[in-house]
Amino acid sequence: MESFYDQTFENLDYSQDGFPNGEYESCIFKNCLFTKVNLSHRVFMDCDFEDCDFSGVKLGDTAFKNVRFVGCKLQGVDFSSCNPFLLEMNFEKCLMNLASFYQLKLKGVTFNNCSLEEADFVEADLSESKFLECNLTKAQFDQTNLEKADLRTALHFSINPYNNKVTQARFAREGLIGLLDQFDIRVD
Repeated sequence: MESFYDQTFENLDYSQDGFPNGEYESCIFKNCLFTKVNLSHRVFMDCDFEDCDFSGVKLGDTAFKNVRFVGCKLQGVDFSSCNPFLLEMNFEKCLMNLASFYQLKLKGVTFNNCSLEEADFVEADLSESKFLECNLTKAQFDQTNLEKADLRTALHFSINPYNNKVTQARFAREGLIGLLDQFDIRVD
């Protein structure tokens, strides 16, 4: 397996040329197309992805260790098939509708200004995570660990406190309706 260290990859279309198998450490990817690319068994450590498109990407056993996504399109990406060992990702200004985080351990993950409509967080460990100004319309939370999570600026979420761990999670007063809508009551 080839190793790449401290390199910048910019304006590349991997959907046409394929993506080299290897380990990438301290690399930056800017404005790259990963559309329908198979990234299985790749290792990314301390890497940044900026303004990249991951539509239809495959992530079988892909390792993301301290990886940051900024301004990326990650719509429909199934992160649940990633390698869980030392998995650490953070997201800023990303389009992540229909993404799946099913059963992932992402303690302390930050989602900052992301669209997460219909994302799957079922059985995920999101304890101490931050959802800063994120759209969570129809996102699925069931048996999800949200202990000490910060959802004070999150929008349009629906979280049943009986089916999820929400101990010491933080919510704004305006967001409390997202905890009550399960009970079919009206708040005026």
